[in-house]
Amino acid sequence: MIWSLLRTRRWLGFTAVVVFVIVAFGLLSLWQLQRADVKREQRIELANALAADPLPLERVVLDGGAIIPTDEWRAVTVTGAYVPGAQVLVRKRPLDARNGFWAMTPLRTASGTTVWVNRGWLPTAGDALSAREAPAPPAGEVSVTGYLRPFEDADPDANAGLPPGQVAAVAPALLPEISDGFTGYVQLATSQPQQDDLVALPLPTVDESRNVSYAIQWLIFAAVAISGWFFFLRREAIEDAQRATADELSAAPTGGA
Repeated sequence: MIWSLLRTRRWLGFTAVVVFVIVAFGLLSLWQLQRADVKREQRIELANALAADPLPLERVVLDGGAIIPTDEWRAVTVTGAYVPGAQVLVRKRPLDARNGFWAMTPLRTASGTTVWVNRGWLPTAGDALSAREAPAPPAGEVSVTGYLRPFEDADPDANAGLPPGQVAAVAPALLPEISDGFTGYVQLATSQPQQDDLVALPLPTVDESRNVSYAIQWLIFAAVAISGWFFFLRREAIEDAQRATADELSAAPTGGA
């Protein structure tokens, strides 16, 4: 009875749809597993970078100040003096569900090289376009330990309409021009002397467990599709068999007196 049902046009169409759905769910599960592999590699690279001992900035950043991808989140140290007159606030930088700014301040080293330092986070005061001053950086010689970050990409006109001292992104086209700068910045972790009134930015976390969970869910959906197909096929086959038996019984001659 089951095989005869599968040869009907209706069940051929339904089976084709179920097969398509199963293949689609399997591909989606495979895609999530591939994303999990990528994130696993990123997590390992990030953990290795964060665990490495800090090196002087000049020993890490070479080739005219270029930061290569493998250097991102590399722990570095840099010593110099802040240039407070070029300090800016980067807008739309939320932290813990609160809107705020990043305080970006250039630091000039003894060798004359300048590097931008993300000194930390500052909450907004009022609306996002309201003017606000970042706390002044420590004066004199400062020793900063932090992590290398690449510059962002941004439209050169993205600062249009912003209050003085605010920028839309950490991009060279939007930051005040400084000579002999690196092609990236340092995200501050600690400094000597310490600074006040700014919140140190948290380190990123990379976790592939959510993608693995999604992959398993797609496989469960595929299993449900298979189970549903078999359940409805078996139920219809049983119902057809019961109807056939009832028809045979009703068609059988009854004995007379």
